[in-house]
Amino acid sequence: MKYDELLLSDLKTIIKFISVLKWKNMSTYTQLLYQLVFGTKNHTPFLTSENENILFSYIVGILKNKSCHSYIVGGASNHIHIITHLHPSLAPAFVVKDIKLACHKMILNNKKPFSHFDGWQVGYSGFTYHISSKANLIRYVEKQREHHKIYTYKEELIDLLKEHSVEYNEEYLIM
Repeated sequence: MKYDELLLSDLKTIIKFISVLKWKNMSTYTQLLYQLVFGTKNHTPFLTSENENILFSYIVGILKNKSCHSYIVGGASNHIHIITHLHPSLAPAFVVKDIKLACHKMILNNKKPFSHFDGWQVGYSGFTYHISSKANLIRYVEKQREHHKIYTYKEELIDLLKEHSVEYNEEYLIM
């Protein structure tokens, strides 16, 4: 078989394959449960019982607009926990960046309830879980206020990093 005939044969096969696929509905199916965690610059406390629902609801709206399913958004004082299923086309780093930027802008436009907000820390932490962990993760986020009567955000973050075997540099945990 000559080279031109081989190319023509391959091209016919590709066209036949495309015509078959044209009538098929194809989808992407994922089940990726994330816990995304980030804090304020210098761990400055700013969340209160008066303003946290404003911020948490805003984050839920951002996730919904990105076709993500948020199971719970919560936190305590100086940091946020998000339990979510991200849309398969989105990277966690870009989702967190967009959340931080949008929330920062919203907070600047609503300074009164967020008077102690000084900005977000650089970076974030992200962890994946099996879907069977969802209920425990939701309870964990719901109990953040009680949890942080005993543990600091830094202690909690170090525990999460160790639990997930993530290497870290402690000097960057304070930023």
